[in-house]
Amino acid sequence: MAKVVIFGSSEIAEMVHFYLTHDSEHEVVAFTVDRDYLKADSFQGLPMVPYEQLEQYYPPDQYHLFIAISYQKVNKLRAQKYLAAKARGYNFVSYISSKACYYNTPVGENCCILENNVIQPFTSIGDNCLLLGANQIGHHCVINDHCFLAAGISLGGGVNVGEYTFIGLNATVRNYIKIGTENIIGAGSIILSDTEDRAVYSPGGTIKMEVPSNLIRI
Repeated sequence: MAKVVIFGSSEIAEMVHFYLTHDSEHEVVAFTVDRDYLKADSFQGLPMVPYEQLEQYYPPDQYHLFIAISYQKVNKLRAQKYLAAKARGYNFVSYISSKACYYNTPVGENCCILENNVIQPFTSIGDNCLLLGANQIGHHCVINDHCFLAAGISLGGGVNVGEYTFIGLNATVRNYIKIGTENIIGAGSIILSDTEDRAVYSPGGTIKMEVPSNLIRI
């Protein structure tokens, strides 16, 4: 069991606090944010301290961190905070839901894997990755560092996801595809061939019909 300080005060930080509190052996003891974003001295009933002075309150030889930032700047902000804290001597916890289907293949530090993820054997997940609910991660997949996968994603077997990539809701990637670094794969995308670095895919939204709903027989 580790005593954990969560970096962040967003909805992601709230979620990480909830899951670590209700479905892990770890104890969340405090939150921290940059001084410029420190608006209160508590959050979720726990102390909130300035990140610049974190060692004075929660030294790295006694406390672990979790960097709870989503996909801002194509995951670069979360990576920046993670790497800076690592340089300051902090270790990190990872969370894997007890309701995930997981076969003890490698998962890095500062990862959060939520319920109903199916992670098939012979996969690996790097450091600082977030996987929201109900994703299908096929056998022999590699998810590299600093990635964010939303919910309902299906990765075929042998997919390699490059660093800093964001994959949106219900996207599908065919087996043995290589996703480049810093990709943005929008919600509902279907990826059938390898992608270049910094590629962006978005299938667009569903078109609104001209007929009003009160004239539709259902």
